[in-house]
Amino acid sequence: MTHYSAVKPPEAADDWTIPQEWDRYGADEHAMWDHLFERQTRMLPGRVAPAFLEGLDILRLSKPGIPDFTELNARLMDATGWQVVAVPGLVPDAVFFDHLANRRFVAGRFIRTPEQIDYLEEPDIFHDVFGHVPLLANPVFADFMQAYGRGGQRAGELGAIERLARLYWYTVEFGLIRGAEGLLIYGAGIVSSFSESIFALDDPSPNRIAFDLGRVMRTPYRIDDFQQTYFVIDSFEDLLHQTIESDFAPLYRALQGTPDIDPAAVLDSDRVDHRGTQHYAHSRTVPTKAPA
Repeated sequence: MTHYSAVKPPEAADDWTIPQEWDRYGADEHAMWDHLFERQTRMLPGRVAPAFLEGLDILRLSKPGIPDFTELNARLMDATGWQVVAVPGLVPDAVFFDHLANRRFVAGRFIRTPEQIDYLEEPDIFHDVFGHVPLLANPVFADFMQAYGRGGQRAGELGAIERLARLYWYTVEFGLIRGAEGLLIYGAGIVSSFSESIFALDDPSPNRIAFDLGRVMRTPYRIDDFQQTYFVIDSFEDLLHQTIESDFAPLYRALQGTPDIDPAAVLDSDRVDHRGTQHYAHSRTVPTKAPA
């Protein structure tokens, strides 16, 4: 996944941050947040990792209207030492990783329009804050996100941003986790999407495969449609341990020159929760992409 934007706007600071300017949101924008929030929170219980719902409560995100980052950050800092900073849009990878490594999560400040309610190309404040921030109130996931940021700084030096981006995509954005009674969602791209919250768990089309670090780094992803494969972690603790206890440098070297694995493929070595029919993907004409 790329976080790159070519030109820093003149109003942005050196670290690409800008004021949220919460007072400038209009009634229609607050109403859009409330509509999206109500729609998602009505259907997520029983489908999302309990830590996500706990984060909503800790951060009091049920308060009507777009969250004011000043109020939100006071609660988030108390919980895990993280804060949310506004940015004008997508930012360079180095800037993104630096913010994560210092426990700052970058968020766009605009909110989608009614015409974009179910799909928009660039993440908005609902995706960034509702989708991502509740899990930053969980100490283990918060530590994983910081470790990922530090790993991103090293990946840049090793020419392995694309490999590491796949880890982010298949966990932070589109990850599944095992619950006591079955699979649950936790990735922000799923949690903030009404349709993908259903597709990722219920549709027979996608594969659902146990998380394996090297396997994930060899698997391209879809940037503009539902995923063909979702990877399932056992716990946030396991995800954190694999991140901080793995030496990524030799892993990157070992993966150099290895062919990518088709996003629809199921390998003999995979631990498979569900082998997908790929019916949905076969019905679409959008090509699979693997951007850096």
